[in-house]
Amino acid sequence: MKKTIAALTIALALPTLASAGELYGKVLAGNASAGEGVEVSAKCGAKSYPAVKTDKTGSYRMLLTETGKCTMTIRYKQQSASLDVASYEDAVQVDLNIELKDGKLAVRRK
Repeated sequence: MKKTIAALTIALALPTLASAGELYGKVLAGNASAGEGVEVSAKCGAKSYPAVKTDKTGSYRMLLTETGKCTMTIRYKQQSASLDVASYEDAVQVDLNIELKDGKLAVRRK
């Protein structure tokens, strides 16, 4: 009975995992890594995904359960900037370049 319940639980979870998308990439400041601790979050439709922090190489990775249009928000040095991206069932690499323009943070895809 326990094996049947475990198998059913796994079978029900697989469609959810299969429809999940992944965003990954690097956050750069100019031509160099933005470094560790830059916060990257996302919002797809009504669902918000909590921020993940970049590692020492400026890399991040986040799993999204939604596909379609999403807004990524980058938080760096007490400022934030956003840009629109698309999430798909497959993983999508989104490398970002951040810079300060007139004292305000700006982000764009590399």
